[in-house]
Amino acid sequence: MGVWRRIILPIVRVVLVAAIAAALVKIAFFPDASAESAPAEASASIEEPVVTAGLSSLQNSLTVPASVRADTAVDAKATLQGSVSELTVTIGQKVSAGERIGAVRQETPVDPVTRMAPDGTETVVPQKPKVVAEAIVAPAAGTISALPVITKQEVAVGDVVAKITPDAFIVQGSLKPEDLYRLSSIPGEASVSLKGGPGEFTCTSLQISDPATAGDGSAANGSDPSGEATGGGGATALTCRVPAEVRVFSGLTGALTIQAGSAENVVTLPTTAVKGNADSGSVWVQNAEGEAEERPVKLGITDGVQIQIVEGVAEGDTVYEFVPGTDVTDPESTGCALQPDGSEICDEGLVP
Repeated sequence: MGVWRRIILPIVRVVLVAAIAAALVKIAFFPDASAESAPAEASASIEEPVVTAGLSSLQNSLTVPASVRADTAVDAKATLQGSVSELTVTIGQKVSAGERIGAVRQETPVDPVTRMAPDGTETVVPQKPKVVAEAIVAPAAGTISALPVITKQEVAVGDVVAKITPDAFIVQGSLKPEDLYRLSSIPGEASVSLKGGPGEFTCTSLQISDPATAGDGSAANGSDPSGEATGGGGATALTCRVPAEVRVFSGLTGALTIQAGSAENVVTLPTTAVKGNADSGSVWVQNAEGEAEERPVKLGITDGVQIQIVEGVAEGDTVYEFVPGTDVTDPESTGCALQPDGSEICDEGLVP
């Protein structure tokens, strides 16, 4: 009994403590490799979205921001070289088309005449100069906005004697160069909707011009008609005339809409599926093996969301919805629709 207490029991305790310590060291510093969880393996694959080419009808309606401004001033020019003999108008005065607003007087010297007296002496007789006067008339009805000359001032043919701002207004829009592809022809009119103005109306004499030569509009000085900077220019001015019976004021803003063609029952695809949007481009078709295959296509009109496929894709073909490499979160790749009141609505979930 004394041996058990003095020798065996202390040895057992030492062995148990050593075993427990060894187990703790192994758990802390040498974990079992089988206990480590294996890396998770992907259980699903990402599939590119596809669409099916189908038949639909397209209305090529192009809407751009626009604003109202006074019509471009016209010049009353001298048609005779000489001096301004009179100006019958002042700045701010109303004039009618064809109304006389001044005159130019031209004096041409005439050589003197030599006369022989009966006694044989010669007498030089000076002659009066030849005088021609020509009226300056207003080329259009409106208000005299500038008189760059004064009376007795010498002018040449073609010099501007007065500027007349017509009593009329135009609507001017800012058209992106790439949007010109959507206009295979320019219609003679467009519809206009103004914020806080009259109801929708039709403007006439629609034309496209370089903003640098568009007159007094804001597009000529590097900003679009809505008042926002274009950031480097490049925009094209689109203008049309407001009918005389429509009451508007300079500075009103809104939207200008052009109906530039339509197509019925044609093969269409989303514009996001097509690389290129004018005349020709490419799409990526899903072949029999389920792989992407690039295919050239001929293109027709577009409404900005769908585009007509003239050749290259048939009804029922499966096409990838997005061009490979396109960032679908980029607003420039998906686009935003401009509303008639000038506001924009973008596809939800595509614009960050």
